[in-house]
Amino acid sequence: MGKTPEYHRLWTILTVLIFSPVSVLAQNYPLVPDSRCNCFRTNTTTSHYFKNHKFFDFRDLSQYARVPAPIVTAEGSAAAPVTNAYFEGPAWTSTWSIQTWNNSAQLGGSDSDGAATGSDASVLMVNSANNIYIQHNDDLNAKSNTYMVLRTVRHDSFQSAAEIDSVSADYQYLSIRMLARTRGAPGAITAMFTYHRADQQSQVQESDLEIRTSDPKSAIHYTNQPSYNASGAVPQATRNVSRPGALDWSQWHYHRMDWAPGSSSWFVDGQLVSSIQFQTPKDLSSVVFNAWSDGGTWSGNMSVNTTAEMQIQWIELVYNNTDTTNTTSPGAPARRGVTGFPAFPGQQLQNKPTNSSSCANVCSIDQTSKVGTPVLISQPQAADIPSSAQAPRSPAAAKVL
Repeated sequence: MGKTPEYHRLWTILTVLIFSPVSVLAQNYPLVPDSRCNCFRTNTTTSHYFKNHKFFDFRDLSQYARVPAPIVTAEGSAAAPVTNAYFEGPAWTSTWSIQTWNNSAQLGGSDSDGAATGSDASVLMVNSANNIYIQHNDDLNAKSNTYMVLRTVRHDSFQSAAEIDSVSADYQYLSIRMLARTRGAPGAITAMFTYHRADQQSQVQESDLEIRTSDPKSAIHYTNQPSYNASGAVPQATRNVSRPGALDWSQWHYHRMDWAPGSSSWFVDGQLVSSIQFQTPKDLSSVVFNAWSDGGTWSGNMSVNTTAEMQIQWIELVYNNTDTTNTTSPGAPARRGVTGFPAFPGQQLQNKPTNSSSCANVCSIDQTSKVGTPVLISQPQAADIPSSAQAPRSPAAAKVL
């Protein structure tokens, strides 16, 4: 006797119930702590899985809010202490390192050994802890009480800058996001990027998001470095994205960068705006945020006594990492850095982990209703995941709380 369509439909349902992990769509996913998650899946067309999640929230830190006056000497800027106790706490120092290096070795286009640096910097730039601080949000109808600031200031004889590097230089593939804006005078750069240090500039690996304050406010530069070689510019390495009417980097936007095997992708407010497959970084890297200027061609030269700032409400990342620390000394002139590690021992990041026990509970930070808190989207048994399905949330749709 032939099997009826109803039989086939019932068998399909039973097969899904018995052999598939429970999975429902966004609004009904339960909010869970990171400890409930074995891995984190991103919501791109080809999903990637990451082992770790971190969230840094600067929106409600009024107890630390204070805008420090710029320090007018290079020596004083380099020696400045952190601006408040938040930047001394373990939640910060276990992941981030505030930089104090300067570019004196790069001025003149060659280092102390006479080797070409590839830099046309004309102004001494000094990174200072004094330029990283918490500020009250005085916006009309502000959505946060405070935010973190990375500031760069043009002084009479030098430029003070701000940079935070990840303590680990062993990140290998990640998805990093921030709610941020850039404000200030022309001639500065603000950036979020990964960095693999190398002895030769041509071997440095980066995935960059850079904003030039001399550009129109609708323009952002996305690059897989290096973008220059001995023959000049490498056009395949860079996408210069301009979105008039849809993007104004002086306003709050949700910026995201995904570094995956063979591709770097960038999003603004949940929309894919650029993807580069050419010379995608493949080696362990660090993560860097900075605000700077050195008087060179790329940044431009700020007018004396002017400032520019990157203001950040929060930073979030899911990532893989070998979990060793960054060996770059605090004073080393490394401009950029983020590193990564495989999410699963002995493996590179995969579209789906082969070891099911290592990813039994799958979580998402893209389908959550509360930024910074993941939701459980799949697990072997139904436990506490609701059975009713709703339409999935995009990152842009997730409520920023």
